[in-house]
Amino acid sequence: MAEAHQAVAFQFTVTPDGIDLQLSREVLKHIYLSGVTSWKKRAIRFKNGVLTGVYPASPSSWLIVVIAIMSTMYARIDPSMGMIDRIKTSLPVRYINLSHEFMTVQTQTVLSAILFATGLWLSFIFLLRYILKALLSYHGWIFESHGKMSFSTKVWLVLVKLLSGRRPLLYSFQASLPHLPVPSIDDTINRYLESVRPLLDDEQYKQMESVANDFKKDPAPKLQKHLKLKSWWATNYVSDWWEEYIYLRGRDPIMVNSNFYTMDLLYVIPTHRQASRAANVVHAMLQYRRKLERGELTPLRALGIVPMCSFQYERMFNTTRIPGIETDFVQHLKDRKHLVVYHRGRFFKVWLYYGGRHLLPSELELQFQRILDDKSEPQPGEIKLPSLTAGNRVPWARARLKYFNEGVNRASLEAIETAAFFLTLDDETHGYDPENIRSLDLYAKSLLHGKCYDRWFDKSFTLIVYKNGKIGVNTEHSWADSPIIGHMWEYVLATDCFHLGYTAEGHCKGDINKSLAPPTRLQWDIPKACQVIIEGSYMIAKGIADDVDFHGCLFNEFGKSLIKKCRTSPDAFIQLALQLAHYRDKGEFCLTYESSMTRMFREGRTETVRSCTCESTAFVKNEQRLALFKKAADKHQNMYRLAMTGAGIDRHLFCLYIVSKVMDIDSPFLKQVLSEPWRLSTSQTPQQQLNLIDIQKFPKYVGAGGGFGPVADDGYGVSYIIVGEDLITFHISSKFSSPETDSFRFGQNIRQAMLDIRALFNPKEKKM
Repeated sequence: MAEAHQAVAFQFTVTPDGIDLQLSREVLKHIYLSGVTSWKKRAIRFKNGVLTGVYPASPSSWLIVVIAIMSTMYARIDPSMGMIDRIKTSLPVRYINLSHEFMTVQTQTVLSAILFATGLWLSFIFLLRYILKALLSYHGWIFESHGKMSFSTKVWLVLVKLLSGRRPLLYSFQASLPHLPVPSIDDTINRYLESVRPLLDDEQYKQMESVANDFKKDPAPKLQKHLKLKSWWATNYVSDWWEEYIYLRGRDPIMVNSNFYTMDLLYVIPTHRQASRAANVVHAMLQYRRKLERGELTPLRALGIVPMCSFQYERMFNTTRIPGIETDFVQHLKDRKHLVVYHRGRFFKVWLYYGGRHLLPSELELQFQRILDDKSEPQPGEIKLPSLTAGNRVPWARARLKYFNEGVNRASLEAIETAAFFLTLDDETHGYDPENIRSLDLYAKSLLHGKCYDRWFDKSFTLIVYKNGKIGVNTEHSWADSPIIGHMWEYVLATDCFHLGYTAEGHCKGDINKSLAPPTRLQWDIPKACQVIIEGSYMIAKGIADDVDFHGCLFNEFGKSLIKKCRTSPDAFIQLALQLAHYRDKGEFCLTYESSMTRMFREGRTETVRSCTCESTAFVKNEQRLALFKKAADKHQNMYRLAMTGAGIDRHLFCLYIVSKVMDIDSPFLKQVLSEPWRLSTSQTPQQQLNLIDIQKFPKYVGAGGGFGPVADDGYGVSYIIVGEDLITFHISSKFSSPETDSFRFGQNIRQAMLDIRALFNPKEKKM
């Protein structure tokens, strides 16, 4: 065991003269190196914190201002208009109770000038931030036609670029991002009524219109007033309530219902050695974490200029969702130096540092291979222990308090919950196989729920490495949305394949350090009563997992390149294809959810685009008319832009509902709105956020995207990723228990709908 190896680091002997300590020189060396690394890390964080704190200015600009002020004073010009003299008179010039001075007149003058220059410099920083925030509050550029830019937008872009500095760090723009605005009640209700019109008959619509108008008169103004007050006080009027009430207060299982997954490269497996792939990927994640903790990642910017909020990145690592009786909470720690590995029902603790540095890929490979070679048996109750995180939240919270609050159980659970992340060395083989039509389906189901007891669903993310070297990630949803984990995943895949690489035999590059202490088995003492609870959670989770009907659909007949030639937004094209496919599948329209982001605002997360519109239904009912398609596509694109710029519908109504519950005000309108099921829930997975892989040069190195479980019992969940120019991957989920849905059938309908829409664009129409 690792404790035994560490115990020989020092020895002591009790003698009549006292205790004789015998320290190991090697251990002292590691202690010294760890200390040096720790202080280096603090110094870098402090430096980057200063750079972020004074952005868009720089520390050197302070010196320039000081020199400029001092120069004017030597020229007998007072740029402060008397303020330097006032500062000078307020400075202490004598020691207390002593008559002699400790500060000469010249020293007082210089110090006063420096203080004035510093105040002027700080005022200048705040002014720049205010101007930048005002500029970033302008969103007219989003609504302009693609390829066309007004003169005012060009001027705006130049100003934003000038004020954005040269080399921003990850969090440099946070203080300059505008707050999410609260839409007006009239706008939200009008947009809501417009969104439900195609789903209601005339009588139903009149009734809904009446309920909405009653709400508009009372209590909407009262609720809106309190919501505006929150928007002035809080950084974001939506995000904290969204995290708490949508995610953390939910008492149902988070497996399938909340967590989502991300796949590996679609066509390529860099090595088939499980330990080697795990080692390179873990090392790449540690490199990413170091950049993240230092704030050295480049912030994501639309058009390469407009910054996106980076708040969600903070809790990517060292984070766990902790179960509670009424609500969960997210525990985020710093500087975690280990991860926990699950393999064949056993838990292992693996240290990630050696001598003050990250373990090298070859060293990690050795540690993971030791786990794979370990023949020890699981302890009683250990195999299915993770299923507690897959079942209902209340039994897990009670079991945690009762059985994991002391002794070895507490120590082992603490090791899991404080780990950098969780790693599963899976004993199955998965991945895309062109000769097996079900291969992508099984791969997705494995990532989404596995065996229901081999992922720790409460960790911020679980890295899964399969026996054949394929990998994937299962992500807990409360702390962030999919673009955040996707950003890290792009970095990891590019670093793994193009920077770290493998030997000809598939091993990690570098020498093997066999002196490393082996991984430590976590110990458990799980009583029979707890094992019964574990089995109950497992059975609930298994019922959910077995009901997931999944289909992965690779659409390679055409892609983004052809769609753009049709002068249509690729997202609008796909959303209209989904509407057409759903109508053919079920013979009716339904409330449709598409996830959009609001990260142009501080601490922004998501907003809903209601993709089923009057325009889209008109097109679906008469699918042969290109004009109707273009009108529906333009409508969808406008709605997406409104959602991105804070003028969406659903987050505003959600927050009004929360205020009504807090104030104990009953609102039939809000109740009805929030109880409507989303029978078609969709999301686009972003790609090429970092542009680390040139997919034109390396077309096989494309990601497969990711997906999520069905939102409604009788509905579909559809995630899609537009890969390069000629591939779109759809991840479709539904439930076997619903006689109305069939994921494979829906995939075929999507494929045909895409082809039918393409057929509308003949050569003459392409010139339109």
